[in-house]
Amino acid sequence: MTLPPTEKSCGENMPRTRTGQILLPMALLLVLLGGCGFPTMASLVEGLNQQTDLELVCDGSSSYLLLLDSLLFENPDDISLLVNTTKAYSAYVMVMPECGRPERSAVLSEKARKYGLRLLLDTTGIKQTDTIDEISDKLQASDRDSVEALFWGAYGWANWISFQQGAPAAVIDLPKVEMIMKRVVDLDETFYNGGAHLFLGIYYTLKPAIYGGDPDASRSHFKKALAISDNRFLPIQVAYANNYAKMVFDRQLHAKLLEEVLSFDLATAPSLTLSNLVAQKQARKLLSEIDDYF
Repeated sequence: MTLPPTEKSCGENMPRTRTGQILLPMALLLVLLGGCGFPTMASLVEGLNQQTDLELVCDGSSSYLLLLDSLLFENPDDISLLVNTTKAYSAYVMVMPECGRPERSAVLSEKARKYGLRLLLDTTGIKQTDTIDEISDKLQASDRDSVEALFWGAYGWANWISFQQGAPAAVIDLPKVEMIMKRVVDLDETFYNGGAHLFLGIYYTLKPAIYGGDPDASRSHFKKALAISDNRFLPIQVAYANNYAKMVFDRQLHAKLLEEVLSFDLATAPSLTLSNLVAQKQARKLLSEIDDYF
């Protein structure tokens, strides 16, 4: 059937190569995301979050990320798409080591930062080059509607920082990310299973107390994150064990948290399956190494 001239078919705006050939795998996914009675981006992300086959997720990472890049290129002003792209790159930064490709994490973290900073700029005006005072002023103007952009923008930025091996430029950025995450806590501490508390719990273990580390603050943020998530978001327990418990040399707490992760029934939190599956794999490895650390 031929559509009238005023209507567009689902494949009309699909990306093409320089030679004009349609990128078929990408095009099919664009049809799925673009309407015509097919799933939306939100449902695709939800389906990915519920995936139980980590190997399948690893194998599909390149296609999924390339899809998002292309969609965002075609729709640069779509904030929802920018949020999902930042989330996806940040997620794969963490997943790649579990896929047996840890070297890819540093590369993907560059894109996570790029999209995260773009998200912050487009929604709050925050720039990487802003001073602490400038960021503080912009954060004060933010409200609860800004929480999603603030959290994922800062998270993408933080992913990049973690792979800079203490480079001065990256170290300077950390207090800026901390400030943003604190604002998220102020506006909605429950967002993403207490994700800002999780970040701050890790952050306060990164340095010895004499240089600004704060074990008590770290423990407090981890406990709040656990309470908010009802102990169902397992990356919290893994980070609590790997960061705080190691920092204070608490073997009993370290083991308790990791054993809790391994005994968790993934079916009871289907929307968190992928994150929890990765967390269980990490917990298994950390438990196997417990005698090497304590």
